[in-house]
Amino acid sequence: MCCENKHLSGIFFILITLFTENVFADDSLRGKPWVYHAIDQSSRGADGVKLTDADQDGLPDIATGWEEGNLTRIYRNPGPAKVKELWPKITVGKTPQVEDAAWIDLDHDGRQEVISCCEGKSQTIFVHWASNNQPFKKPWQQEVLPASRKKMMWMFATSAQIDNKPGLELVAAGKGKGAQIGWYQAGKNPRDLSGYHWRPLSPAGWIMSFIVLDMDGDGDVDLLTTDRKGKMRGCRWLENPGVLNVSKSSKWKNHWVGGKDREVMFAHVADLDQDGWKDILVVTRIPDELLWFRRLDQSGRKWKKIAFPFPVNTGHGKAVTVGDINLDGQPDVVISCGKADPPKSGMFWMSYSKSGTGLKWTTHEISGPRGIKYDRIELLDLDEDGDLDVISCEERDQKKGLGVFWYENPTK
Repeated sequence: MCCENKHLSGIFFILITLFTENVFADDSLRGKPWVYHAIDQSSRGADGVKLTDADQDGLPDIATGWEEGNLTRIYRNPGPAKVKELWPKITVGKTPQVEDAAWIDLDHDGRQEVISCCEGKSQTIFVHWASNNQPFKKPWQQEVLPASRKKMMWMFATSAQIDNKPGLELVAAGKGKGAQIGWYQAGKNPRDLSGYHWRPLSPAGWIMSFIVLDMDGDGDVDLLTTDRKGKMRGCRWLENPGVLNVSKSSKWKNHWVGGKDREVMFAHVADLDQDGWKDILVVTRIPDELLWFRRLDQSGRKWKKIAFPFPVNTGHGKAVTVGDINLDGQPDVVISCGKADPPKSGMFWMSYSKSGTGLKWTTHEISGPRGIKYDRIELLDLDEDGDLDVISCEERDQKKGLGVFWYENPTK
């Protein structure tokens, strides 16, 4: 980590100066939308994309839940030569009102299972097991996680090292009445789902983001989350008490980052100002803003909030990520939107350039007016041409059927 006085020099000083002034002075020249490539358009309500190299061929594959289609699918990355075609797909299970599909090695055998979190009346977590550890061959076996049934409307799942035993644990969170953040403690046999027990860590309202990382630099993983509704609304993180204090009933200490006065949506962790500290970016809904929580020290308890509004003619804030989109060596910001009814844009990116004593942020188009409700964003050079493409999905535009897709970066 860099020393504290670096925070007042160079690019940080420029960023601080301009992030509170005319950030979108060059919004009128957005350019043309990027070329759209469908991965799958054959169901309804694609809700999120999660990546892993499921078949261990060196290429990231995708898991997606189709909420209105009531199914969970995985997609094999066909490689750069065929990436612009529809991707090979497998339906791993019928999952009513699925909100999230995540890759997790639940039985600790080195291969990834798929976990489906379902909300609505379903309120169940499903585990999908590949046959003979071959993810892109049928059939898959689907099981209910018994301890999850009717506990809450499940929103997200991920894996984390909680109990310091071999393998990772299933961590999950929900929304609505009785919602919690917690983890599942497995029995002696992790393939036996009847042996799993729920260990709550914190109450919740409506969890949007769920990120596992060491927030305080003490060597164990903590949980960073954004919660859009209720008493726990805002961006916060839960402190891992250490393996000696992890018990069946212990709650983790809550630390607020900010955004308690906003309806926070998805978050992303990145070193935006390139000072050596990992910052937190959060988009909000009504007002539509990008909140930059700039980290001030290693403890994870000191943050500076810098807020700037969305450009005109865009939808409500949904998700954000960071990457060098135009290959100029500087981090750019990619944002997706909901309620982006035409002619509003549902996805765009922003670059900055030096202008006098400050910076000028410029908005660039990605989606144009196509699409209404976009979701999480992944950046990956799918066509291997040297620049980052955008992978996402869209839930509401059934007429044009965006589904699961990627946008081709025109930089190279």
